[in-house]
Amino acid sequence: MLMVRTGEMRLRQLVCGASMLALGLGLASQAAAQAATAPDEVEEVVVTGFRQSLGAAIAVKRESVSSVDVIVAEDIAKFPDQNLAESLQRIPGISIQRDGGEGRAITVRDLSGQFTRVRVNGLEAIATSTDGASPNRERAFDFNVFASELFNSLVVHKTAEASLDEGSLGAVVDLNTGNPLAGKDGLTFVASAQGQYNDLSDNIGPRLAGLAAWRSEDGVFGASLSVAYSENDTLELGNNTVRWAQARFDSVDGVRCFTTQNSGGTYVPGAACNAAALAFHPRIPRYGNIGHDRERLGLTGSLQWAPTERTKVSFDGLYSRFRETRTEAWAEVLFRSNERAIDARNLTIDTATNSIISGTFDDAWVRTENYKRKSQTEFYQLSFNASHEFTDTFRANVLGGVSKSDADIPVETTFVYDDRDAAGYRYDYTDARSPLLAFGTSVTDPASFQLAEIRDRPSNNTNKFRTLSGRVEWDMTEGVQFVAGGVYRRFDFDLEAYTRDTVVCPTRTTAGPDVVRGTITCTPSSVFGPTAVYGFAATQALSKTVNLGNAGQPTGTTTTWIIPDIDAAAALTGLYGRTAAPDTGNIRSVREEDTGGYLQANFKGEIGGLRYAANAGVRYMETDQSSTGLNNGVAVTVKRKYHDWLPAVNLALFPTDDIIIRAAASEVMTRPNLGNLTPGGTVDGFNYRVTFGNPNLDPFRAKAYDVGLEWYFAPQALASIAVFKKDIQSFPLGVTRTGTFASTGLPTSIINPSSPAASNVEGQAWTISTIENGTGGSLKGVELAIQAPFSFLPSFWSNFGGIVNATFVDSNVTYRVSGPATTPGGALPGLDVDSTLYGLAKRAYNATLYYEEGKFSARASIAYRSGFIDNASGTGNVFEGYNSSVNVDASVKYRVTEQLELSIEGINLTDDYRDRYVDKQANRAYENNHFGRTIIFGVRYRM
Repeated sequence: MLMVRTGEMRLRQLVCGASMLALGLGLASQAAAQAATAPDEVEEVVVTGFRQSLGAAIAVKRESVSSVDVIVAEDIAKFPDQNLAESLQRIPGISIQRDGGEGRAITVRDLSGQFTRVRVNGLEAIATSTDGASPNRERAFDFNVFASELFNSLVVHKTAEASLDEGSLGAVVDLNTGNPLAGKDGLTFVASAQGQYNDLSDNIGPRLAGLAAWRSEDGVFGASLSVAYSENDTLELGNNTVRWAQARFDSVDGVRCFTTQNSGGTYVPGAACNAAALAFHPRIPRYGNIGHDRERLGLTGSLQWAPTERTKVSFDGLYSRFRETRTEAWAEVLFRSNERAIDARNLTIDTATNSIISGTFDDAWVRTENYKRKSQTEFYQLSFNASHEFTDTFRANVLGGVSKSDADIPVETTFVYDDRDAAGYRYDYTDARSPLLAFGTSVTDPASFQLAEIRDRPSNNTNKFRTLSGRVEWDMTEGVQFVAGGVYRRFDFDLEAYTRDTVVCPTRTTAGPDVVRGTITCTPSSVFGPTAVYGFAATQALSKTVNLGNAGQPTGTTTTWIIPDIDAAAALTGLYGRTAAPDTGNIRSVREEDTGGYLQANFKGEIGGLRYAANAGVRYMETDQSSTGLNNGVAVTVKRKYHDWLPAVNLALFPTDDIIIRAAASEVMTRPNLGNLTPGGTVDGFNYRVTFGNPNLDPFRAKAYDVGLEWYFAPQALASIAVFKKDIQSFPLGVTRTGTFASTGLPTSIINPSSPAASNVEGQAWTISTIENGTGGSLKGVELAIQAPFSFLPSFWSNFGGIVNATFVDSNVTYRVSGPATTPGGALPGLDVDSTLYGLAKRAYNATLYYEEGKFSARASIAYRSGFIDNASGTGNVFEGYNSSVNVDASVKYRVTEQLELSIEGINLTDDYRDRYVDKQANRAYENNHFGRTIIFGVRYRM
């Protein structure tokens, strides 16, 4: 029997115990802690299937005062999804973003991952990996770093309490590993072996996991060790525009737009030239073949000692290693910054979106490129947790530990083939998501190309946490409890990045030596003609052939091309022997020391026959922040302190045994984005943009309100509605102006040498951006959810059950963005635009239908998320974002014996495309890629 207690450590015991086969439904928690309705003692519930795991999760939610959702393992080391993020999306109000076909980041009530704090075994942590073309260098947590088999429960706190860690506007998510003292006596062993098949890559990779746990017969000692290993190779096929832009062409339908051809001279206004200059065209239209080769290794260990019924000590460790090799092979035309020399003809302009949706182009910069990035994230955490009950009414807990996430990118290499005078290139975006891209010249003949550009951008991003916290609980009376605690936490963020970027021959109009090896003479003229030399001559030995495959392209699209072979090109150019130059905008660090405490009162009782439970308290935190960045090549450090008083109140009313009314109000905060805190600057010479950080940014601060109604109308069943609102009082806001590079005071030496601005610094007006403290905004929404077994149906149908939830959210924030130019070649005007928060989708739906009977079980799930903006974009586009997505997953399991189970699972069964856009109104195509279906099949043994 397990006695009801309060305190955050009890929630962890509750949910971990559930996943380790013995869920003590009366174990209290910080979330479940203040429940007034829990009986003094409850029977243990054994969790042996998906339906039982749902029932265990509902029990935790029902016993809480604040808004809490829980997912527990169906059995030891057996999470109900293959990815933690994909499991979380089943919870009302949570959506996920995928990378390479896998769930990676979450949003809670459509606040992005930067507003969500994640704790591993009670300690805040940050795990970072790479996403698309760039790594995560912010506070968001990357769930794809970990194998799901390492965890036994997830707990999502949607409303704040004084005793709950600060730093979240969205939610606090707890990831919990094993709890051996909650298991059975003696030895428990579980092993699974699976194969993962992706139909796009046509590859099968292994997925292996094992767990061993032991508990002494007297329940004094417990130990567990788990390991998980997997490999999977997937493909991502599709097209990309790298945004759309406005620019003046050399000529349009034979009409010259400048007084001289290809370069120099002055612009000659005219109807055709003006219309083409003011309309948007794709900057780099391309199809590509992207590979994701991933390997995960994870280990957890736990030692627990309970010398008496009043004392428990735990030592927990977690290690994870996530490796990925990402390859990209593109065939493209580099319109970006080269339109001045390109002749356009047969243009079709869509007046509804002001976009050139088709055309033919001569003197085009045809480019193929080969990209390879090797990355590795190593995460470890060591923690210590001790609790002791001094008396029946007074208890204490100490929690401490360290964690480190080391995300290393030793290789991020690109080699480029160029043909800078190609004729007859044609694109057609009439079907915007499946455009026709056809090259008028051969892109399979090395004689057409020269090796013109090389890049390598190694980097390292390390996050460290050190935490020590203490907590005491005093039951003053049967219905009143006081909880007090203190916390010290130090967070260190360190980023170092370097470049080996260069062009073989600078894009300049005077002759000069080869800047790579000094073995050839660069003799580019003011007009790149067939005799111009701008790189090494391509050869068959230097090349490899790419076949696109099924990327959704229409007939007529070029699907075969050559790219530089990275190993051969690196040997030829001596790339890795070059001295790496500092990437000044990405050499920065932040240290935050958070010190504070809290006092909270928990109540339960009756008023006029109406039962209630409540908690009220305040949390005080002082943040001591030090930010360092490079400005003009000199390291600059800015220090500051700020503090927050964060009150929180939660109330639960129990009109009947099956109905709960909840209400919550609190003040919450999220510390600023790490990238915005640097006192240094970042220069983008490709888009003529300069970005400065601001180390004096205030946190995101908000007042949060939540009201909910829950009806537990049958065993393992729940219907609920929750209404929530957040008044965001401070919101860092981008401020943009247009000016010269000289006006920034930055040296030209920090401009990337392979960018157009390196050879023409003031070739166009620069967009200069920084971050300031804004005026805030608002967010409001509603969650609807229902889940139940269909036990009321007759016979066979009673084995079914379902889960359905929907979330509707809206918000309003004023952003400062750059709009389109109104005169040919003119500056981009600044605009104040009202829109939703970045990452906020107004609608999200999730549904699961499951069947469970005897040895057989099956599930099918669907997740829908509406479109949303996620960035300010650039080049005159007002925002960029994602269009709606639908993902369908399913699984079938058969238990041959009590020990042996067979399974098959399907992920992304509809092969949904990831559809990105630029410009909120025009919805111009940015990216449309698919990742294929993944089938996982295997066997599991439990002893």
